[in-house]
Amino acid sequence: MDKKDLNENEHLENNGTTEELNASENANLEAIELQNTPEPVVTGIEESVPVMSKVGETTPPAPPSASSRSNKGWMIASIVLAAALIIVLIKPPFQTDDSKAAVASVNGTDITKQQLYDKLVEAGGETTLQSLITTTLVDQEAKKANITVSDADVTAEIEDLKTQFGGEAALNSALEQSSMTLDDLKKQMPLQVEIRKILEPQVKITDADIKTYYDTNKATYNTEEEVRASHILVATKEEADAIIKQLKDGADFAALAKEKSSDTGSKDNGGDLDFFKRSDMDADFANAAFKLKVGETSGAVKSQYGYHIIKVTDHKDAHNYTMEEKKADITKALISQKVSELSATWLKDLTAKSKITNTLTDAKAADASAAPAASADPAAAEATTAPAK
Repeated sequence: MDKKDLNENEHLENNGTTEELNASENANLEAIELQNTPEPVVTGIEESVPVMSKVGETTPPAPPSASSRSNKGWMIASIVLAAALIIVLIKPPFQTDDSKAAVASVNGTDITKQQLYDKLVEAGGETTLQSLITTTLVDQEAKKANITVSDADVTAEIEDLKTQFGGEAALNSALEQSSMTLDDLKKQMPLQVEIRKILEPQVKITDADIKTYYDTNKATYNTEEEVRASHILVATKEEADAIIKQLKDGADFAALAKEKSSDTGSKDNGGDLDFFKRSDMDADFANAAFKLKVGETSGAVKSQYGYHIIKVTDHKDAHNYTMEEKKADITKALISQKVSELSATWLKDLTAKSKITNTLTDAKAADASAAPAASADPAAAEATTAPAK
């Protein structure tokens, strides 16, 4: 019954409500490129169904819509092609005397370097080259502003994303659905950190901005009472009573959970269920757990799953956060939102005023402009070349 299985219980009724997510503080992963490449859909990962699971949560957070994109969308650029493609594209095209060199051979038929290059370009070369151009532009601006990116900067960005996703496991799950790993994400971070550091000085957040944000999102800052508990689940009261006797005789709770619990979602963690609210759990289970003090262990508790022995290991009181308590978090969220809004226009303006040569697109543009002129008026061309009568 651990958090990774919370969305998959087919037996519990949903007696609680899902806690409303703060759109600016609980961002969903958008694997986008800075040049408006398509966004991948992030879905939940199917896992084995546990015996016991939290209720009130039916699906993982969905990617934000175009009208409600999170302020963190710009912070993650997607990986569009394999590293081999990028390596090919950052090097000059093969020289004429080298283009026919074989990179593979099939039954005596060679595959040349030029064929490989052409296919890689066709597979996504324009998009990847444009991404490299954008990276170069941003690097140049960062250098002008004496901006550097340290390992600590990258780590801070990753930790911030983990917090917004509700933990490392949730972030990894979203990354996996985008065919990315945490290492892939780290490689993308320096560019995003540079953009943030360049644009942040242009952002001004007022007390009025903070108050408006707080008033709009006040309800999302209120937290319910929570407990953290471990449990051992068995089928009969006789089994539960026997385990309770073992515990009273000094047996280790976690060891017994691993050995005897039938809850496959928590037994490997010593029965640990992490923190949960009343509405997250079966009512009988929750009522028993919330009556216990930290360190106390219950007797046999019957629920629709069987019999539980519950041990409470931590407790959090309900709390309604004031604006002052959340001021730093709100400021950070507003800055990220403003940087996100500024980044697209800033990149567009930067590109427009820069001298850029792109061999993959410039030739196409020239051909496109020349073609209409050549065939604009076939009748006129025919009249011009027709012999005089």
